[in-house]
Amino acid sequence: MTASSRLFVSDTNINLTVLGVDIAFRAGADMERAREAARLVEERFARGKTRSQGGQSREILLTFLALGLADELLQLKKTQNDARRRIAALLARIENSEE
Repeated sequence: MTASSRLFVSDTNINLTVLGVDIAFRAGADMERAREAARLVEERFARGKTRSQGGQSREILLTFLALGLADELLQLKKTQNDARRRIAALLARIENSEE
């Protein structure tokens, strides 16, 4: 966790502060994943802030960050779907060769 993210635990919620925003998670949430995600967001935000040399607003930087992460997610889903299609084709070839 970076200096700007903080973790608070209560009986019902777990709060994680990321970039100054408190986010509540239900008790039992995978907090290691949440912390890793928070680190990624904060690292990318810092990188974007450095690139813009402070010339862009927080909202613009966060929007670019969200778009970048969404684009990566879409590309990963596409890669996963392509891999699934290739696996299905290989399985079909194996099954056909056994007949």
